[in-house]
Amino acid sequence: MLCLLLLPQLPALAAPIEVTDDTGHTLKLEKPAQRIIPLYGAFGEMLLALGCGDRLVARTDADASVPELAQLPAVGTHMRPNAELVAGARPDLVLQMSGRGEALLQTEALRKLGVPVLSFEVNSFAQLFRVMEILGRLCGREAEARALVADWKARLDALAAAHAGQKPWRVFYEVRSPDLLAAGRGGIVSDIIEAAGGENVVSEKRKLARLNEEAVLLGDPEVYLVQRGPMNPAPRPLAERPHFRGLGAVREGRTLEVDEALFSRPGPRSVEAAEQLAQWLKGLKRPAAGTKGEGK
Repeated sequence: MLCLLLLPQLPALAAPIEVTDDTGHTLKLEKPAQRIIPLYGAFGEMLLALGCGDRLVARTDADASVPELAQLPAVGTHMRPNAELVAGARPDLVLQMSGRGEALLQTEALRKLGVPVLSFEVNSFAQLFRVMEILGRLCGREAEARALVADWKARLDALAAAHAGQKPWRVFYEVRSPDLLAAGRGGIVSDIIEAAGGENVVSEKRKLARLNEEAVLLGDPEVYLVQRGPMNPAPRPLAERPHFRGLGAVREGRTLEVDEALFSRPGPRSVEAAEQLAQWLKGLKRPAAGTKGEGK
């Protein structure tokens, strides 16, 4: 019996990590992922926030502007990654954004080459929190992921308390012009607007809504946000657009140009976007009762 007690204790073997993604695909890792390729920029930023930057082995063309990712080799675009380059990087985990048919086709092509791919949808704060905790599991950083999510939730709670009981601002968010695209209620932008004390005037449940100018005039938002970035590289000033000069938001100066990467890309900075917008909205003067732009 004594001899048995003196035997060295062997370390417990870590249990495999098994995750099912938003397309129903299940992946099992024998150990935390060490070679990761994010095919959507949000996942790269989330992994950096988890302290896993040293595990990223490639990036997409669109992520060259992210300093921590710029030195990594590029493997094509989010929608059309180069399958040979992805496979050649020998990843043990590839992350893709689900929800678009073309991206799904590329994901299936990668899986046929034996590349381990998981696809997730991140179009709301709730989905962001869930996926961050999943990434924590995949990387063996569960405690770090929980701490980040707890911090984000606390900051959103503080925003909600700050504008509790106040009438929400009626907000329009321009994604692209002149071929007008607006943020619908199916994306993170709508959550950011709500968290900041606003309400998206576009009722369509899709992430993006194609509208004409007449629909914007009819909605007459109290606040007009214009994003600047790859989808809207040079937006024309609203005051120079003949049809928009009569909007209450334009007449009263309740317009704001925002960074596309900050507002439209779900990730660790989405709460910061809500905080910035809330601070700006706090300084606005409410339209006089009965005037155009007051909202119904």
